[in-house]
Amino acid sequence: MSASVAVYRDIYTEDRFRQTYGTEDQSRGRERLRDRLAQRCSCSQVDCLHLLKKRLPVCSWLPKYKLKKWLLGDIIAGLTVGIVHIPQGMAFALLTSVAPVYGLYTSFFPVVLYMLFGTGHHVSTGTFAVLSLMTGSVVERLVPIPLALNSSSPEAAEFEAQRIGVASAVAFLSGIMMLCMCGLQLGFLSTYLSEPIVKAFTSAAAFHVTVSQLQSMLGLRLPRYAGAFSLFKNVPHTNLAELVISLLCLAVLVPVKEVNSRFRERLRTPIPVEIITVIIATGITYAFSLDSKYDIQIVGHIPAGFPEPRLPALETVPEIAGDTVAITLVAYAVSVSLAMIYADKHRYSIDPNQVDTILIISNVFLGLTLAGLFTSLVVLIVLLLIGPLFYFLPKAVLACINVTSLRQMFLLFQDLPDLWRISKIDFMVWLVTWLSVVVLNVDLGLAIGVVFSMMTVICRTQRANCSVLGRAANTEIYRSINNHNKCYEVPGVKILTYNGPIYYGNRSFFKADMVQLLGLTPERIRSREKALKAIEKREREAISSGFSNLTLEGQCTAEFSSNPDQTHLPVIF
Repeated sequence: MSASVAVYRDIYTEDRFRQTYGTEDQSRGRERLRDRLAQRCSCSQVDCLHLLKKRLPVCSWLPKYKLKKWLLGDIIAGLTVGIVHIPQGMAFALLTSVAPVYGLYTSFFPVVLYMLFGTGHHVSTGTFAVLSLMTGSVVERLVPIPLALNSSSPEAAEFEAQRIGVASAVAFLSGIMMLCMCGLQLGFLSTYLSEPIVKAFTSAAAFHVTVSQLQSMLGLRLPRYAGAFSLFKNVPHTNLAELVISLLCLAVLVPVKEVNSRFRERLRTPIPVEIITVIIATGITYAFSLDSKYDIQIVGHIPAGFPEPRLPALETVPEIAGDTVAITLVAYAVSVSLAMIYADKHRYSIDPNQVDTILIISNVFLGLTLAGLFTSLVVLIVLLLIGPLFYFLPKAVLACINVTSLRQMFLLFQDLPDLWRISKIDFMVWLVTWLSVVVLNVDLGLAIGVVFSMMTVICRTQRANCSVLGRAANTEIYRSINNHNKCYEVPGVKILTYNGPIYYGNRSFFKADMVQLLGLTPERIRSREKALKAIEKREREAISSGFSNLTLEGQCTAEFSSNPDQTHLPVIF
């Protein structure tokens, strides 16, 4: 293919281009900065109203609420979610190593607060298995309970109070960290938790949750984190009655949850199998005195009403600070990702920074639709009236609810074949994160996954592809000549593309690629410089002797051959 390209323009340096095409000077920049600061610090009625609606979204959506159109749906949704909150709240409290009633408290207060401060229309805050597990690991490390301790003794009550103090300190410190993130606008840090990291982390954490619940399902009296080998070693000591209860619960929970999943489009509301299982198991245990006959572990006393407010165990802050950082980042990432999923599905927007505010208020004072109000009412009724009736609820039932609630996390393995086809690097990030969390622990595994993911990003920017572009015939489309054999280079011009930023970490690789593509080696550059100096020397000698009146016209060229008479080729990026 033959073609010619002519470009007529002045030759610019970077400084001259800025001067010619209007980069603002520093004085104007300072003036604009002062104007921006003055505008930010100004206060008016409109600004106050805007800030109120931004920080208290209920003031924005409540006046627009369509009572006749949305109320019935919100009532059904609130009752459904509230019924789910009750068994899951008590079950996840066991993961946190505290009494089940505190799971109900955690299912009540954040729901009310999210109704006022939340921006996600389809999010109901409450307990979460992974965060409960991470918090429980801190509680168990700082306040281990002896296996021989009598649960009805005064010492047991003292241990329980200490555990609540540690768990509250974790929540309180997490809220303070959220406050710092919100004030410094550090919410972007959660973007380093990429989708492969989050999915691998939650799947591996589900593995830890399942292992931790096996001892309750088998009726074994072991320390919380005794390890898999200790668990298998004590399998012969399994309480057969609790094993039977666990198998029966799994036989009910798993199929019904599968029905809810497969026919969710046809079902008006999902079948509340968890609360049904809880009620039946509690009734059978009470009727046949299974706790006394077969030594079955039960929930025990659940006080009615709310506890007296008390300060968390702030003296433990230095010991829990490191764990709380990981808990805070995971809580933020999970909340934002969940809210964004439903926002994209239902085509409305959320404010990720507002998530910080919600979690701050929930954590510091505990812990968007009117559906949240009905959800909290259901939990409130249980706390005030029905809670004590769950005294005979077997802990094995709550453990089964924990395990079956993580079913979707185990199914994340189904995404691996597609992930391998899309990006092998993301596949490796998923695999490394999962193995790190499973083999090591939740906190360290997450850190290794983040570091490994960032290293892959650095490696990809260091080894970005550099190629020569050619033009498709009769078009203005340019593509790499390595992958398109019918695209041809423009004679006299070398057009390069580099698919990445150029910085100190990859400058040597970029230089090597450019030298290879252009043949612009240091030896050829020196040869060209010597040839130019020889020409200039001959011309000066000719001028001084009067035999010639040659002049050198200024030009911007690049020579890719040691022969000075060959054509000069400009390079375009």
